[in-house]
Amino acid sequence: MDTTYAGYVESPIGLIEVGATAEGVSSVSFVEARRPAVGSNPLVERALEQLAEYLAGTRQAFHVPLTWQGTDFQRMVWEQLLAIPYGETSSYGEIAEAIGRPRAARAVGMAVGQNPISIIVPCHRVIGSDGSLTGYGGGLRRKEWLLSHERSLPL
Repeated sequence: MDTTYAGYVESPIGLIEVGATAEGVSSVSFVEARRPAVGSNPLVERALEQLAEYLAGTRQAFHVPLTWQGTDFQRMVWEQLLAIPYGETSSYGEIAEAIGRPRAARAVGMAVGQNPISIIVPCHRVIGSDGSLTGYGGGLRRKEWLLSHERSLPL
């Protein structure tokens, strides 16, 4: 098993933990507290720097290697999330269409909900087909903040 390193960045919507192995970023999540003594590595530091820039409004895209564990279907959905442009949204149905599985909107929703690399893999940009905000692992207030943050800055 690869050693996992972690680092933290404070944000207007809470403490964010970044986890990474030597190969890539493996998790980005909102947490209540820092874990004790979990060492860092250059990938964690690069991801933290890029997240801070994103939160400050000076970065629109992330450039860090990613490592994620998931089924082929989940990975296909997560890859499609990366194609949603900054400041824009997509629906579960649109993602299902884009991956060639037009009747799999619910399965897409499940995969989006299990995305381990929040913000960098922008699951917050996925909304309901009627334009409503739908679930978000970090909570709807955080999803709303992230979408508002992206829309308030020049593209």
